Amino acid sequence: MAAAPAVGPKTDLRERVWLSLLRYGIPDSRFGSDFSSFHPDFRDSSRAIECTVNLPGYRVAKTMFIGPDNALQELRYRALQAGKLVLTTTYALRRGFILLDPQRISADKYEVASMLDGMEKLGRTISMAQLRDELREIKICFTGARAVSTHGRRFGNGLGHFDLAWGILSDRKLVNPATPVIGVIHDCQVVDPEALELQPVTSTHWDVPCDYVVTPAKMCQLTFTEKPTQGIIWDQLKPGQLESIPDLQELKGIQMMEKIMQDMAPTPETQNPAPSMPTADELMGIQMMERIMKGYKS
Repeated sequence: MAAAPAVGPKTDLRERVWLSLLRYGIPDSRFGSDFSSFHPDFRDSSRAIECTVNLPGYRVAKTMFIGPDNALQELRYRALQAGKLVLTTTYALRRGFILLDPQRISADKYEVASMLDGMEKLGRTISMAQLRDELREIKICFTGARAVSTHGRRFGNGLGHFDLAWGILSDRKLVNPATPVIGVIHDCQVVDPEALELQPVTSTHWDVPCDYVVTPAKMCQLTFTEKPTQGIIWDQLKPGQLESIPDLQELKGIQMMEKIMQDMAPTPETQNPAPSMPTADELMGIQMMERIMKGYKS
C-alpha cells in the first residue's frame, strides 16, 4: 500500500482524500494504489458516467477531448459507441495525442480502443499540424483528478498533464475559455476550498479549472472558473518536459515558423524589407520544422 502524503500546514483535508481513495479507488495494473502517479477509477464510476453522457454539452458534441484517466475509460467507450470523435493523449503526453475515430475502428474493438493499452493500437497518432486541420474545434473536455475544490480547482499528480494538453489545444484554437471542462471523480474527492485556504483559479494561472464536477451521487456546477488563455507558458514548463514531450517540440517549432513568416510579411512601411539573418530561436524553429516535415515524408 502506498504511503500517504507528508504532513504539512494545509494537508489534513488532502490526507483525508488520500485515505478515502485508498478505500474507494481501484488500483492500477502498473501503479497499484500509488494514486500520486495516476487518476484512479473508483467504485460506482458507472453512475457518474451515466450522468455525464446525459449532459446537454455531451449529447450535442461531435468531437470531444477525454483524458486518458482510468476513471474515464467507460466514457471513452460510450463516446465511441455514440459515434463521437474522441481526442485523448498517451500517458504523460510522452507519445502525443491519439484520435479515436469510430468510423475507423470496428464496433467490436471499441472497448479495447477505450483502454490505455489499446488506444495506441487502434487509434491514430495526430500531430500538432494535423490537429487544427482535422478537428476544427473541441466542444467539451473531460478529465480526472486527485481532487476538485468547489471553486473548480483541480488537484492532480503534480505533473499538469491536462493543463499541458489544454495549453496545446488552446494555442491551436481548438478550445477557448467557453469550452466546458468536466471533472469526473468520486464524491470523496470534492473538497472545501476554504478548508484548504485556496483562492479561485484565474486566467493568470497555469491551472485549468473545472466548470462542472460529476460524481456517482451528484453533478455540481462550480464557481470562479476563469480559464487561462495564453496557451503553453514556456518558461513555466517543468525541467525536462520540452525535451521529453515531442508535441511540445513540434508546437514550439510551429510557433517559431509562424513568427518568421509574420516577420517576413511586407507592410506598407517596408515594401522591400532588407533580408536579415535568423536568430538562434528562429534557427531552432526551422530545424524543428525540417525534422517534422522529414518525418511526414518518410
